[in-house]
Amino acid sequence: MTERPATYCPDCGTVLAQRSFEGRERQYCPDCERFIWQNAKPCVGVVVRDRNKALLIKRAIPPDVGAWASPGGALEPDEPPALGAARELREETNLEVDPAALTLLDTRHSSLNEKYVLSIGYVVDYSHTDGDVAAASEVSDARFFTLPEAQEIRDQMRDYTRVVNSFEHWKKGNQTVVLG
Repeated sequence: MTERPATYCPDCGTVLAQRSFEGRERQYCPDCERFIWQNAKPCVGVVVRDRNKALLIKRAIPPDVGAWASPGGALEPDEPPALGAARELREETNLEVDPAALTLLDTRHSSLNEKYVLSIGYVVDYSHTDGDVAAASEVSDARFFTLPEAQEIRDQMRDYTRVVNSFEHWKKGNQTVVLG
């Protein structure tokens, strides 16, 4: 399994061939006689809501240095999504949250340079967190934005739709939103 299309077998180093399987062309190792699957990377994000505001972080590391986003990142291989979301929130903002306090907000699938990401979004009320908001090592700023303020920096945001969904989430009685 790889995040990006492989050109060589990760086990034996043979140049991969194309082979049709289930109606799609797939990477195939003729020496190992097996398919090399390209799977989406599972990621998580958390929108922390404080009444009419949402917590955003400004990224200090690639990708998208300087972009605003909800706290989040890649899951560890053995990590359940809610636990990973709580870890990412702590690592990026200094806020602690019980994973059980997180509510599923949305799911998204996206791609960039042939790397596919499956992102699971959560929302939590600020009152369910502990600690003081502080920018950690992966971020240069962390602060709350109203929806109009978020709209002003929309072009600088990685996950504007998720943040807007968090505002709609509370208006519509906390319903989960699933996006393609």
